[in-house]
Amino acid sequence: MSVESRGGRAQGGRGESPARPTREAAVAELTGLLAPAVAEAGFDLEEVDVRPAGRRRLVKVVVDGDDGVALDDIARISESASALLDASEVMGTSPYVLEVTSPGVDRPLTEPRHWRRAVGRLVVVPLAAGGEIEGRVVAADEEAVEIDVTPPRRGKGGKGGKGGKPAASKGSGPKGAGAEGAEPQAGRRRLGFGELGRGRVQVEFKAPAGGARGDGAGAAEKTRSPAEPD
Repeated sequence: MSVESRGGRAQGGRGESPARPTREAAVAELTGLLAPAVAEAGFDLEEVDVRPAGRRRLVKVVVDGDDGVALDDIARISESASALLDASEVMGTSPYVLEVTSPGVDRPLTEPRHWRRAVGRLVVVPLAAGGEIEGRVVAADEEAVEIDVTPPRRGKGGKGGKGGKPAASKGSGPKGAGAEGAEPQAGRRRLGFGELGRGRVQVEFKAPAGGARGDGAGAAEKTRSPAEPD
């Protein structure tokens, strides 16, 4: 959902227009301006981005919450954000388009809240010690995430053929995941955030048999924002 505006309070004056702030400065100011309003609405401000869009600029605001973001929430936050921008001089006199949206599935998992909201989902995540694991997020708190790690995929013949991974050529590291080329340990594992890189949710077109994703994942599917980009 997008809300269009044509600048802030300074618009229409005949004096010199204030210098347009750099992208980095605009993002920092917008984040400080909008974060309290988004938090007051009960959501987290995940990202603010500013980029050229023809003669205007696109201000993209990404918000999220534990129960997802509905269209009514997007509309409410858009109205508040638009009013704040129009009452400020952050964007100068240049016209801009404000777009408020929820994160897509390609949003990297970098914060504890991201992992908590990914409970029940299949993810791929690199390990700080080397290699990567794939598995389903079982639980997450402020210190670590619990993942049901699946065995590594292999090509035909189990030798890492086309589409598979090469067999280990060196000794295994701690718990079988530290050294390059070593196979990660399958099964349920609890990993501190310092052990993990930027996780990625995997798109699944069919839910696992037996409801393996759990009630949390089912709820996440139902409450995900209709405004989420495809």
